[in-house]
Formats: sequence, C-alpha cells, structure tokens
Amino acid sequence: MPTAVLTDRERTAVQAYLRLLHTVRAALDGPQGAGRPAVVPPAVLAEAEQALAHAGLAGNEAEFFRLLRDWYPPA
Repeated sequence: MPTAVLTDRERTAVQAYLRLLHTVRAALDGPQGAGRPAVVPPAVLAEAEQALAHAGLAGNEAEFFRLLRDWYPPA
C-alpha cells in the first residue's frame, strides 16, 4: 500500500476530521436523555470545516477521503 505524504494543512484537516468523527461516535454511543438527538459541539464542527477549507479540501471530498484512507487505513 502506498504511503501518503501529507502537507501540514492536509494533516491538520485529517486530524480535525478524526476528532469530529470520534466526537460524533462518542455522542451517539452515549446516553440519549429525554429523546434528544446527539449534538456535536459547534467548536468541533467549526474546527473541521476550517481545517478542510484551509487545506483546500472543502468541496473536494474524493481527494480528502483518499488522503484519509491512505493516512488512516481501516483496521
């Protein structure tokens, strides 16, 4: 499998996305009090969106997911 060499901006975007993914998973796995849906803190979502835009990956999902797959392969 080829190894992706990410730029600092791409690595930041991938890391922000992974933090967002882990936050969403934790929220969905946690208790859902009073029938409320899981809520992701706005700061976590904003961090991911800003990092993607800064890396030039906003609106370029295919390229971003290729970088993510190469850098963080499925277990």
